[in-house]
Amino acid sequence: MRIHIATDHAGLEFSRTLQAHLVNGGHEVVDHGPVEYDALDDYPAFCINAALAVARDQAAGVKTLGVVFGGSGNGEQIAANKVAGIRAALVWSMDTAILARQHNDANVISIGARQHTVEEAIRYIDAFIAEPFSGDERHVRRIGQLAEYETTGDIAGKGVDVDGSTGRVVGAPAE
Repeated sequence: MRIHIATDHAGLEFSRTLQAHLVNGGHEVVDHGPVEYDALDDYPAFCINAALAVARDQAAGVKTLGVVFGGSGNGEQIAANKVAGIRAALVWSMDTAILARQHNDANVISIGARQHTVEEAIRYIDAFIAEPFSGDERHVRRIGQLAEYETTGDIAGKGVDVDGSTGRVVGAPAE
C-alpha cells in the first residue's frame, strides 16, 4: 500500500521512525515534509499535500492511505479534512484507529506526536492500515451524505442549514 505522510517540526523525528517501520512492513512511503527541523514551520501545506496525494491516488484506483501528525494532531486533521474526498480521523486509541476505518472509511489518520509514545502511535497506525471498511449500509449512507454536503452544500431531505423553529433555510428571504 502507498502511504502518504506529513508532519510539522513536532513530529519530524517520529516521521523518520515511522517511515522506516512502514517501508520494513512492505509499504511504499511518500513523504510530504518537512525534510528538516524548523521550529517555526507551518503544517497546513504539508498535510494538505499529503491529503491531495491520497485523494488523487484513490481516484486513480491506487490502494493508499495517509498519516499526518504534529504536536496534538488536531490542526493536521483539520488541514487534511479541507481536501475534497478526505476523511481524516484524529486517533488517540486502538478503538478510534479501528473505528475510523470500520465505520468512517477514513483515508487519513492524524495523531498527536506529543500525546503518545512512538510505540503507541505505530500500533495505532498499523491497526488503521490493517482494518478494512465494514461496508455496512448505515456507514455507506452516512459517508455518502458527507460527500453530498462536500460537493453540494446540502444533504437532501436532512434539514441542513434549516432553522428548526421556522423550517426555512437559514439566511433565505422570508416569504
